[in-house]
Amino acid sequence: MPERVLGNQNSVHANSASKTSHYRPEIDGLRAFAVVAVIINHFNKDILPGGYLGVDIFFVISGYVITSSLFGRPSKDFKDFISGFYERRIKRLVPALSVFVLITSIAICLFNPTPGLSLQTGLTSLFGLSNLYLLKQSTDYFAQSTELNVFTHTWSLGVEEQFYILFPFLIWFSGFGRQTKNGARNLFLAVGALTIASLVGFLYLYPTNQPAAYFLMPSRFWEMAAGCLIFIGFQRRASVEQLLEKVPPLLVMALIVGVMYLPMSMAAASTIAVVALSSILIACLKKQTTAFKVFTHPKVVYIGLISYSLYLWHWGVLSISRWTIGIHWWSVPFQVALMLGLAIASYRWIETPLRKGNWFGKRWKTVMVGGGVLVIVSGGLVALGKPLKGKLNTSDYKFEKLITRSRNYDDSEGAYNSHNCHFSDDKLGNISSLTNCYLGPARQQHTFYFAGNSHTDHYRELHFRLNSKHGLGVFSVSISGCLFTGDQHGSCKNSQTNIEKYILDNLDNGDTVVVSNSSYKWLTSKKSIEKVNAFASKVKSKGGNLILFMPTPVFEIGIHECKPAWFRSLILENCHKSLKEAQEEVKEAHALLEKYLDKQILIYNPMLSICKNDICSITDKNSKPLYVDDNHLTDYANSEYIFPNFVSFLTSKGLLSKSN
Repeated sequence: MPERVLGNQNSVHANSASKTSHYRPEIDGLRAFAVVAVIINHFNKDILPGGYLGVDIFFVISGYVITSSLFGRPSKDFKDFISGFYERRIKRLVPALSVFVLITSIAICLFNPTPGLSLQTGLTSLFGLSNLYLLKQSTDYFAQSTELNVFTHTWSLGVEEQFYILFPFLIWFSGFGRQTKNGARNLFLAVGALTIASLVGFLYLYPTNQPAAYFLMPSRFWEMAAGCLIFIGFQRRASVEQLLEKVPPLLVMALIVGVMYLPMSMAAASTIAVVALSSILIACLKKQTTAFKVFTHPKVVYIGLISYSLYLWHWGVLSISRWTIGIHWWSVPFQVALMLGLAIASYRWIETPLRKGNWFGKRWKTVMVGGGVLVIVSGGLVALGKPLKGKLNTSDYKFEKLITRSRNYDDSEGAYNSHNCHFSDDKLGNISSLTNCYLGPARQQHTFYFAGNSHTDHYRELHFRLNSKHGLGVFSVSISGCLFTGDQHGSCKNSQTNIEKYILDNLDNGDTVVVSNSSYKWLTSKKSIEKVNAFASKVKSKGGNLILFMPTPVFEIGIHECKPAWFRSLILENCHKSLKEAQEEVKEAHALLEKYLDKQILIYNPMLSICKNDICSITDKNSKPLYVDDNHLTDYANSEYIFPNFVSFLTSKGLLSKSN
């Protein structure tokens, strides 16, 4: 989060004459809007799907604020300039972040028996590197799993802190910080060139490597640079500012909100639009406008003032809530109150006094002490992760082990090859990579080819057991987010074409292909079902069989909210649904399949094995987890429920002999 908003009251151009910076409360109001948008999105993505773009508004403000705060600031020399800059950054960022990371790390250790990912993210966030750590973990920011990492949101701090490493050098050596004759022009040209390069990189990476486009500072530089260019542009060309002043700010606000409701498929365009609109809004927020009055309302401004602490704590509260009581309509008021209480306390007793105080009189001492604090807090996190590992945890470790267990091991049932054939849609590579997707030793029986998206991967325990206990050859490959035989585009289409070709080229008489995708919605159109029929025809021509797995029940609540615990007794009723309700959700798909699906295609319905006594539940009657989240099965569910039922199904259809 950027430092306190500086600038002049009416125009940047006036700042050129006064050589001073003045507080602009309306920009703090804009920060309030941004942080509220982010919080709403993090509470419930359905209410404000693009609320996450509030972070992009923060980036624009950061560039504007940093440029305005450095303009006209007296400095003896480069050493004085750079030491002063980093002293202010340390005093601004380190105290609140250190307290937040330490307290939240202790809290997550109470409820998560394996908090390593969160602790590592928190540790790297202290040094402005959490964005790089999350990228290394191949994190999808929009995946449900990120909601359980209490420090995922610190990626934006990492981007800004890395921006702060580069930007002051541009300010000084361009001459802008020294107020040389051509300093503003030099800075504008340098930042403009870097902005173009950064934007091109962002647009190139987004469709091919979204995590890199999202988390890396170089691909985000253009957003903060936009704020810098706005400041310089208005200073150099008053006519541009005067033109933008005529734009109604309420119209710009409406457009920003509208962009936040665009579909995720337009995320890159949405980001560019919000950055552009935010830049315009900074220019047209003038005293005479209604928006100015709203944004400068004392209560709105105060939310902007505490926005750094509020941004830090809101995610911590939400993430810990997901590990404990969950997020529900009745819990929201309490969670909002807790966020505000923690943010206000942080702002009043940590942020403000330590930012404004003269710590030690000398800048180098401030830098040293700030670094020392980070090292001490880091030591605390290392202690929580190693010598104190598990000591603070209050949850059921055995329960957690059943959730996190994955089948990539050598145990008493026999040696198994590791299975690395779950790809993201752009990482399948060429068709030759599929030769590694066979599980276990080759057998003399027929081969089963499992293909689909993540709902093929979550049956991997079933795949291993078919190989080890029934002597079947098993090939298993899955592409995250791609529907096998579905209506695909781009990299998904290429990956699925390769998989289909490989299976058909290697299929022998008597082999079976099993298609399993996550959503029943792909089966609710005649076009999709015709694609399944077309693929089935090819399989039949090779003497093979095709089985279509129906999806498992999907819940609106995650497994971590359904673990038995004293503090979770109020919400456990949300952890199950009736079989009738689950079947109603796929009623449309069943009707179309009955009407259009080739009758030779077999349908297996896992609901009948997962749902017992007409109840579908995230946990079974012994409180053991059947799901790893809200829609993917555990290995336990595979071995105890799916496997015996599927074997019976295969036997009844003549695809597996009783002797096996």
